[in-house]
Amino acid sequence: MPTRTVVVGSAVGLHARPAAIISDAAAELDSEVLIGLPGEEAVDAGSSLLIMTLGAENGASVEVSGDSQADVDAIAALVEKDLDAEE
Repeated sequence: MPTRTVVVGSAVGLHARPAAIISDAAAELDSEVLIGLPGEEAVDAGSSLLIMTLGAENGASVEVSGDSQADVDAIAALVEKDLDAEE
């Protein structure tokens, strides 16, 4: 299963707005993508509520995994961005 470890780029972590952007993108993908803190159980990236339960703050490392490398890369790229700065 492809996995990437990335650092949360959003200024206040994976709270409501970044989680919603990530979950909307994950819902559009053809495969399931999971996101989680290293050593903890991963959650479905298609659920903003589950993403928020991670409590991942700015600068935290998270693991993004799934069946498709392209899908993992797409979600990992969003996690790395400061989604609070997006218009």
